[in-house]
Amino acid sequence: MALQRRRTTSRRMAFVATGIVVSAALAVGPGYAWGAGQDPDPPVRLPGLPTAAPVPSPSAATPATPITPDTPAVPSVPAVPAAPAVPAVPAVPAAKNPAFGAYLTYGPQGVERMAELSKWLGGAELRVGHTYLPGDRWSNIEGAPNFLESWAEWRREKDDRLFVLNVPMMERNEDRVGDWEVRSLLRRGAAGDFDEHYRALAERLVKLKVPDTVVVLGWEMNGTTYTHRCGPDPEAWKKYWKRIVTTMRSVPGQKFKFDFAPNRGRDAIPWTQCYPGDDVVDIVGMDSYDQPTGTEFAEQVSEPYGLKKHVEFAKAHGKEISYPEWGLFRNGDNDAYMRKMLAWMDEHKPLYNTVTDYCPHGVWQCDDNPKSSKAYRSLLFGRTDTGPTAPEPTRPTTPPNCSPLNLGDWVEHWLGGKLCMRLDWYKRP
Repeated sequence: MALQRRRTTSRRMAFVATGIVVSAALAVGPGYAWGAGQDPDPPVRLPGLPTAAPVPSPSAATPATPITPDTPAVPSVPAVPAAPAVPAVPAVPAAKNPAFGAYLTYGPQGVERMAELSKWLGGAELRVGHTYLPGDRWSNIEGAPNFLESWAEWRREKDDRLFVLNVPMMERNEDRVGDWEVRSLLRRGAAGDFDEHYRALAERLVKLKVPDTVVVLGWEMNGTTYTHRCGPDPEAWKKYWKRIVTTMRSVPGQKFKFDFAPNRGRDAIPWTQCYPGDDVVDIVGMDSYDQPTGTEFAEQVSEPYGLKKHVEFAKAHGKEISYPEWGLFRNGDNDAYMRKMLAWMDEHKPLYNTVTDYCPHGVWQCDDNPKSSKAYRSLLFGRTDTGPTAPEPTRPTTPPNCSPLNLGDWVEHWLGGKLCMRLDWYKRP
């Protein structure tokens, strides 16, 4: 970032004169200028997540199915027809781009990293902030002090932002609790034993002035990773979901949206068997990673309970769709997946999507996926909510045998570009 400098008039003129002299000398001698104002900032890489952070745990149980043709390319915005006469026909507004963001880390540091990710994407508008409540104990599920404040502040800065919060349905959520105990806990939840915790969370969110939070409740319930899984007792799970939603909606001032987000595919149980009902679901989401090993994107679309089923199910129930978690997983640095998944979302217009960005899933905080990182960045570079994706600027190449001179942004602005010192000037005739 360039620093703002205040100079007296005489010192500024002297500084400019010095720059002009240097420019003139280098133009006839050993140097010249190139590429003014076109070089984007280099990618910013940040350290990985702390080991104690609760992280999404996608399931590997998705079965393979026969390959089908690839999904169609993203439809382009039709050209505006020429006006036949004066006055000219008003321009047709560009198609609205889906809101997007990334899960970068679970604590307040995630808010700070969003600004860096936006910069890496050429100022792209990240309208979605996404984090997870720790599921270790009930006090954290209620929204521990100092955990949600930074996210709430970020949300309040702009009216069109979305705050997405994954909320566990059980404490000890990643402790590999056995099926028999999960079944008992689900039945207790359905009977109202845990209502107080969700009332406390709802009151906290309203107090923080984020009453429209998108609550991803009991995510990946069709898998086996979490204590809040559906498989041990689907009927009790659905009753418990309804109990939580009813409790949170009873808090004055709330405007929550509840997102039902299973793993893609059948997993341990078909996710349709866990669906609790249209009256208590606002969004039908899906966590969809690039897995299992060897699976093509077309298989992810057509498999039982896959991407196609997800879109069709949501449409049949009159719900918007979302992709709270998506990204790389078991097929390495897969830029083809990255391009096709982004095209799928541009076509089907989810309410929001948030890529999971840490190794092995990441495209910004993980150096293991350079091809996918390049694809993600090129497709979203400069994207805003209402305009098309801007082309990524071409990085200018330094002339051969030339060493760059750093004269500062202000001088380079007046000179019209950067300067470099030729290393082979003595060979010139």
